[in-house]
Order: sequence, then C-alpha cells, then structure tokens
Amino acid sequence: MKAMRPRLPSDLGRLATAWVSQHLQALLYSAGQMYRNPLGSLLTTAVIGISLALPAAFYLILVNSERVTAGWGGTARITMFLKMDVKAERARELAGTLGRKPHIAEVRYISPDVALGEFRAASGFGDAIQQLDENPLPGVLLVQPRIELAGTAAESLLAELRALPETDIARFDRQWVQRLVALLNILHRAVLILAGLLALAVLLIIGNTIRLSIYNRRTEIEINMLFGATHAFIQRPFLYSGFMHGLVGALLAWMCVSGAVYLLHAPVAQLADLYASDFTLAGLGRGEILKLLGAGGLLGLLGSWLAVQRHLREITPF
Repeated sequence: MKAMRPRLPSDLGRLATAWVSQHLQALLYSAGQMYRNPLGSLLTTAVIGISLALPAAFYLILVNSERVTAGWGGTARITMFLKMDVKAERARELAGTLGRKPHIAEVRYISPDVALGEFRAASGFGDAIQQLDENPLPGVLLVQPRIELAGTAAESLLAELRALPETDIARFDRQWVQRLVALLNILHRAVLILAGLLALAVLLIIGNTIRLSIYNRRTEIEINMLFGATHAFIQRPFLYSGFMHGLVGALLAWMCVSGAVYLLHAPVAQLADLYASDFTLAGLGRGEILKLLGAGGLLGLLGSWLAVQRHLREITPF
C-alpha cells in the first residue's frame, strides 16, 4: 500500500487564499460603511487631518528655520573695527595673515568706501551722507572662526584679535546666535510635545468613532457570536475602519500643509529677494509624506484596536 503524500503546500495555499479573501472582504465592508455615512466620515477624517496637519506645519517651520541658519556653520563672526589711521594695504595684509591661522576659516575685508556705500543704500540717508566732508566709517575685518572653535577657545581668539595694534573694537556676534539656537531648541521640543498631544487626540477621536460603530452594530455582533464568529473575525472590520480613517485624515493633512506652502511660496520668495537670498520655502519631502501617511494609518489602527479590545468584552450573545 502506497504512502499518501502530505498536501501541505496546497493546504497552505488555500489558507492563504482564505486569509486574503477575509481581509479583503473586511476592507471593502469598512469602505462601504464609510461611503454610506459620508458626512460622519468626512467630519471624523477632517478633525484627524487638522490634528495631523498642525504638527506637520510646525515641523516645516522648524525645518525652514534650520535651513535659514544652516549657512552660519554653527559659529558666529568676530567683527573687527580697525583704527581710522589703518591704511587699506595694511588692512588687506592683516586679513591675509589672519586667514592663514589654523583656527580661522575666513577673513573678509570691508573698506571704508564700501561700508559707506552699503550704509547709503540701506539707510536711505543718501542725501545727508553726501554732505559729509569725509568718510566717518573705519575699515572692518569680518573674521569667521572654524566650526569646531567654541567656548574658551573662541574667547581666546577674541582676546587675541583685540590685542592687535590695528584693532579699535572687536565684537563677537555670538549672543544673538545663542539666543536663536535656544529658540530653535524650544521650537523643536514644542513640536514634539504638540505632536504627542495631537497623536493622543487622534487616538481618542478614532476610539470614539469605533465605539459608536460598535454600539450601532451591537445586534449584528451578537448574532455573529451566536453563529460562532471568532473574535478576530468580528474586530477585523473595525480595525480596517480605524486604519482608513487615519490614513485619509493623514492624506487631508498633507493636502492642507502642501496648500499652505503653495500659498506662502511667492511671499517668502519676494522677501528672500529683498535680502538678496536664494532661499525658497521647503515643503514635505517624499519620505516625510510617507511618514505622515504611515503615522495616520498606525494611529487609526491603534485607536481602533484599543476601542475594540475594550468594548467588545462588554458584548455577550443572547
């Protein structure tokens, strides 16, 4: 008598087909429920979209603020005001000497004539400046320390530059940079806190939506339990419903943020042009969009799972 061969691969194929069919039916059933209640679904997804759009918008503000300050390299400049009797040749020679020091990245010399021209163009007092008999502005050296220079090393460099005989005043433009960095750190922390609070709000919104759906379908759930429906079979449509609500809400959040970036693009470009900058407002990238959609879907799935686990225990068949 021949031994019968196990039909495990075929059984696994049928199980996989049945599993996919059950999940597809649950997905289509949940989509049909959303379609049959368009107003309620729209309101729920709109609230979720706004909740997700707020941290995404603040994240973009943080990203664009960091892009504005990225060119500073994390260090501030030292401004050296030279004495009035320092000639241009000596100032250029001093700039070259300082630029060769290992802890200095760059030195830029601004002559008194160039400084006066920039002041005339920026201040609007061109007619008054033309009445001056001589140029009152000194030559300036803009010293850019290297990125790794900080703390006591930066203070030592400032003291060294102040001690030069050509230096009248030397200032380290660092305090305002420290304040800005501290402000960006506060903004980064605020974005994280806001994202956490609004994520909790999304969980509560999804949980309440699923709770109402379970309440409205209580009789149907009890009948399914009487016919032997498993817990997984009953909760599957609710999980897909929460997932779709979160995913559609994240899609609406992306559309809102993208619309805001589009509306602000022209004014920001105009402002950047006034400052002779090529800065452009950055929107959400492809990876960030995928993270936003994934966060919405996962929050919807988690909120619905928590609601289902809590409220299905309260239902018992007849």
